[in-house]
Amino acid sequence: MYDFIVVGCGLSGAVMANRIRDAGYSCLIIEKRQHIAGNAFTDIIDDIQIHKYGPHIFHTSNETVWDFVNQYSKFNRYINSPLVNYRGQIYNLPFNMNTFNKLWGVVTPQQAQLEIERQRAAYYVKDPKNLEEQALCLVGRDIYEKLICGYTEKQWGRSCNMLPPSIIKRVPLRFTYDNNYFNDIYQGIPINGYTTLVEKMIDGIKVEINTDFLNDRPMWIDAAKVIIYTGPIDAYFDYCFGKLQYRSLRFETESLNTSNFQGNAVINYTDREAPFTRIIEHKHFLFGNQKSTVISREYSVECTPGEEPCYPINNFVNNQLYLKYHIYAEKERNVFFIGRLAEYRYLDMDQVIFNAIEKSSKESILAMLERSKKE
Repeated sequence: MYDFIVVGCGLSGAVMANRIRDAGYSCLIIEKRQHIAGNAFTDIIDDIQIHKYGPHIFHTSNETVWDFVNQYSKFNRYINSPLVNYRGQIYNLPFNMNTFNKLWGVVTPQQAQLEIERQRAAYYVKDPKNLEEQALCLVGRDIYEKLICGYTEKQWGRSCNMLPPSIIKRVPLRFTYDNNYFNDIYQGIPINGYTTLVEKMIDGIKVEINTDFLNDRPMWIDAAKVIIYTGPIDAYFDYCFGKLQYRSLRFETESLNTSNFQGNAVINYTDREAPFTRIIEHKHFLFGNQKSTVISREYSVECTPGEEPCYPINNFVNNQLYLKYHIYAEKERNVFFIGRLAEYRYLDMDQVIFNAIEKSSKESILAMLERSKKE
């Protein structure tokens, strides 16, 4: 009998297990995949660290989170400065003065603001009915057509005029020549990779990989006082109300006999003609000087059986469906649902970690144990 079994060894599960161990309780981690670290998993190909499930750039302004992860890894000074390739033309992200200069030849913030306001006014509607109308109201035609429309349609698998306006509530426009994508105080990549970071985080805790909790649920529930479940909430309840929708990602990874393929870690492809959403050149995350390189082409796809759920489709129908599952989850005596899949919401890595830290305080751990005793 364990005090806790944690289902899932992504960041949520790893942090929960870490804190449970440090509080003095016994813990077992069960992981369905053949590796730990969830979607942050990093592998090695040709002596290059690979972000297997897409770019994971750690960024936060939360001191608690930054202090926590720095116990287990040193971080480099990587600054996320992605680029856009639109039909062979390169633009900067986020949309900043470098972008506006390339689009219109403007050189001052005032010139850029005037052009954006002129284009916004031409497409203004009081109550946007879809994403296309919303984006045109926010940034005008040029930015929408070249930098938003094609990428968004590939990302969601739907035409922009069929997507809800809520997806693009705002578009960050920066009237400086700063290419740093994030505004957070701290940013970087774990020097030895996220897999090593998680390994150190869960040091001393038994982990069962290639083990699907849902295949032997009664056995595992009987083996612990408390279950921390970080998997998909609808799967836990056997999809009794129906399946929650997600978008997933597919990658084509290739080793190339060249030292530098694209000169940047991430380049987004925003035209419809390119079937992939972006190309990742992994060595640039760690400023690698290897003689070869490894790239991954990223495709956004519908989440079908066997695909990893990545991005919840938080429309009205799915959110109402999630609420039904949430009500069921609240009735579970000794099972607690924590993390992005269990809570059906998108979270950045620092949010995942802080969420788990908050839910694994000594008081929270004791409360979970007390609730598990009640019949």
